[in-house]
Amino acid sequence: MSAMSSLILFDIDGTLVWANGAGALAMERALLQVYGTAGALEQVYMAGMTDRAIISQALAGSGISEGDILARWEPFTQAMARHMRVTAAERGIQACPGVFALLDALAGREDVLLGLVTGNLAHTAPIKLRAAGISPTLFPIGGYGSDDSDRNKLPTIAARRAEALTGERFSSSRIVVVGDTPADVACGKAVGAKTVAVATGSSLQEVLQATQPDALLPDFSDLAHTLEAILPG
Repeated sequence: MSAMSSLILFDIDGTLVWANGAGALAMERALLQVYGTAGALEQVYMAGMTDRAIISQALAGSGISEGDILARWEPFTQAMARHMRVTAAERGIQACPGVFALLDALAGREDVLLGLVTGNLAHTAPIKLRAAGISPTLFPIGGYGSDDSDRNKLPTIAARRAEALTGERFSSSRIVVVGDTPADVACGKAVGAKTVAVATGSSLQEVLQATQPDALLPDFSDLAHTLEAILPG
């Protein structure tokens, strides 16, 4: 890492990959296995939410307390990973347009550290990436939905891990958050990071534009334009 390197933090679902419902199906099966119910999972709007927040909301009316959730949290995350390996194969997970070329271009730069800021659990994020043909080793650090239910705290968690890994402090001006939902833009703005929204997920371009990201892309297909948008000036 150079003294002026950038920390680029990617969301996963709708940004790097299309999971085709594999995550929700794995979560439903894991909830049934570990907690005995999936609660109101089907009624939860998941886009941009962390898995911890989704689970709390889904089980809120089922008689299972936050304490009960936490008491069985580790078995649940292990069950999620087991079920995700199965549902990823069942549903098929694919990379979003332009992702491979973009990651190749960024991974080849000495002034960039790649990471993740995702609502996925740390146990399941690598499974989704591998299923889409993306190596998780490209992202040595991250902030995950298993770290905190509040997505706005995840960029700071990722930045601290980046500092521990590299010995370099990443100021907000050198952090970029890339995602496909208003929640992704919000979590970047919460730490003063540059925000790049991409309209490959469930949010319409007009909805993303209203959040006033620093850049808005239809997808990553135009590599030169994408790099211009993502890399700090």
